[in-house]
This record gives sequence, C-alpha cells and structure tokens, in this order.
Amino acid sequence: MSRYARQIAVPEFGSEGQARLRAAHVLVVGAGGLAAPVLQYLGGAGVGRIRLVDRDRIEATNLHRQTLFREADLGRPKAEAAAAAIAALNADCRVERVVAALEPGNAGALCDGVDLVLDCADSFAASYILSDTCQTAGLPLVSASVIGLDGYSGAFCGGAPSLRAVFPDLPQRLGSCAEDGVLGPVVGMVGSIQAQMAVAVLAGIAPSPFGRLVTVDGRSFRVGGFRFDGAPEPAHRARFLAPSEIAESDFVVDLRAEDEAPLVRPTARRLPVTAFGPDGPVPATGQRAVLCCRSGQRSWAAAERLSTVWDGQICLVALGDPTGETR
Repeated sequence: MSRYARQIAVPEFGSEGQARLRAAHVLVVGAGGLAAPVLQYLGGAGVGRIRLVDRDRIEATNLHRQTLFREADLGRPKAEAAAAAIAALNADCRVERVVAALEPGNAGALCDGVDLVLDCADSFAASYILSDTCQTAGLPLVSASVIGLDGYSGAFCGGAPSLRAVFPDLPQRLGSCAEDGVLGPVVGMVGSIQAQMAVAVLAGIAPSPFGRLVTVDGRSFRVGGFRFDGAPEPAHRARFLAPSEIAESDFVVDLRAEDEAPLVRPTARRLPVTAFGPDGPVPATGQRAVLCCRSGQRSWAAAERLSTVWDGQICLVALGDPTGETR
C-alpha cells in the first residue's frame, strides 16, 4: 500500500477510502479534455475498474487541452489511447475501452454494473441522456461542462436532484468548443473538481458533494457555486430517443437545413424551429412527435414551442454529424 500512502494519510480518506476505491467500478463517458484529469486522478488514486466510452479519434486541435495524448497519437481512437495511458500509469486500474457513441439505446447497458457515472463528454445530448438514465437507475452522476473561460461540475442523481431539475430550460444560447473556443487550463480546473467529487462519492468523504454545483470563472479566477438539494424534478420532459427507435407511425420533423444533411427519414418533414407554435403543425391524435437535429438543441427548442399547443408525447433525437460529434 506504499503507493497510496500519501492519500491514506488523509484522515477523511484513510484505508477504508482506499478499499472503497479499489472495489469501485465507474463509467466515464468522453475521453477528451475533462477526462484527462479525471482519468489520471482516478487511475492514479487506485480506482479498480473504469469503463471508458468515446467514439472519436484524436485530432491536432485536441492536443492543447486533452493532455493524455501526444502527437504520435493523432488518428487513434481516443478511448484506446486514453486506456493505454492509464494502464501505463497504474496497472492496478483495469480500463475497459468502448469505441462507440453514447446514445439512448445503449446508455442503460453502459451504466449497468457501475457505481458512479462521470459525464466528461461535454455534449448537450449526452448530459441529459445520462441524467435520465442515472435518475431512473438511482446511480450517482458527476457531470461537468466547459466553454471558453467558464465551466462547472456538479453531483446529480443518486438520491439528489437530476441535471434536468437544475437546468430544466434551454439557455438562450448554447456554445461549443469549436464555435466559442476553450482554454486548456480551465478544462483542467473543472476536470480536477469533477475528479475530486468522484473520489468523495466513492470513498464516502463527508460532506457529500451530492446536490452541489461548483462553478469556475477563468477570467476572474473565482470559484463559486450553489446547492440545489431541493430543486424539483420537472413534471414534463422530452426524452432523447435513438435514431433507430423512430417508428413509421411517428410525426417526424427534421430541423436541419437542406444543405446541412439529407432527411432523417424520407417521410420526415423539414421545418425550422420557428414553424412550431400557435399556428404551427401538430401531430395527429395518438401520434408521437419526434424532433430531430444535429445536437438536440434545436429539437429541445422546438419541443418547448410545440408543448405550448400540444400535450402529447415529444421525443428528441440528436443525429450528430458524420464524424460523430453531437455539436
């Protein structure tokens, strides 16, 4: 145990905390910038098993913030390269790599048998899919996000309110790393907080991070946050659906522009978000509305407008792009 002597010496952690880490099985979704500190700190601390999910390959634009990778890794699957890096760091940590995209159809199976889920995908759709899955299964979820110089990490579900309870409404604008940029050190700061929240949950360190959201402002170097223990779960929520689960009987709308992608189904309608509302189209009685776009953001916005005039079931589909990115 000399390898872990310095962390065992922490009174709040001790040998019992180390034993809990060794017995733990965690799911990490995303092997990019947030996962770099998360995987290194959890692997280094002696977490027994990690299931790592990511379908993307390493690009040169990743290297400034995804510090597990080197130039020699360009073109390799991120999950494969990250798993090899953690194996080299600590042979006690077994990493199961899954080169696949997280989607509603496989989220349940990926979460099966784990003690904690870490959302490092920094994807709008992935975060809500994981929150819905963890809330149903009673699993703890530590989710984080970073854009530009701002980020947050929070501990949801597992008896605490879900991500939907804290963020029930779509923000006026959702950025992305490609559109708004991101600085590597800010990603590292948020990822380190996410890793500490995970260690606290797994080792049983008090006070628990459940129901707490920590924010990071890289401009002013301020770390803030708030508690959300009493946040109510939304009464109605449009859930994400896998593209393969779209039925012939569904009212399917493709919100992407014609020059963006071909229709998701030949029978789908191509409409903008603004088409929905008081004078917009509505499904037939008994039909399910299925709203499709690239990231899920336009689908969410259209669902909010549709729900003001129609009280039937609404599902969202994040189709991604040919490279697998959801933004």
